[in-house]
Amino acid sequence: MTSTVPAPITRTADGSALQAVLLDMDGTLVDTEGFWWDVEVEIFARLGHTLDDSWRHVVVGGPMTRSAGFLIEATGADITLPELTVLLNQGFEDRIGRSLPLMPGATRLLTELSAHRVPTALVSASHRRIIDRVLDSLGHRHFALTVAGDEVPRTKPHPDPYLFAATGLGAEPARCAVVEDTATGVAAAEAAGCQVVAVPSVAPIAPAPGRTVVGSLEEVDLPFLRGLISLR
Repeated sequence: MTSTVPAPITRTADGSALQAVLLDMDGTLVDTEGFWWDVEVEIFARLGHTLDDSWRHVVVGGPMTRSAGFLIEATGADITLPELTVLLNQGFEDRIGRSLPLMPGATRLLTELSAHRVPTALVSASHRRIIDRVLDSLGHRHFALTVAGDEVPRTKPHPDPYLFAATGLGAEPARCAVVEDTATGVAAAEAAGCQVVAVPSVAPIAPAPGRTVVGSLEEVDLPFLRGLISLR
């Protein structure tokens, strides 16, 4: 279900209150939210349907079953959910095979967390086959644990993926910092009881208690994340 799982960890190497960092993938570490939409537009065009650009905010950040199901219902396209899921994954894999841009600040943050031995997990609604392809570029070494959307009974916006990640790292959810780019992911992390940093990609996210909104991942570093947990 997941990549290498370390022995239970109760605190970071320096003993700080922050126990783990849990990171979303699409739109947070890699600039791929637009890829998914482009693939959806192309597939439905082949099926004879034009997607309304306003639907982009509806499908962003959610599990593929929800997004694909919404588009089938909205367009009335003659395709089943399993068939569309296969086409979406294939189209996305083709896209990232040609180019996989990282978000500004992603490499620096991952390198910093690794250098300080902060337990870090990748928590995504994308399927395992997609995550493994992206990890080839992000670097498997940066993550003690990865959780895919097709490996948990309920994915985002449910808290299950983040609760699973915290448990796998031996961390308390309240002492985990989560970085997300969509309202769906933020809802999942907050439901799990984590401290959330929102870096909006496609749609705006409002600040709220227990949630910090920043304009770019370049504003996020280890002292920043430690400060969030200390304040809590």
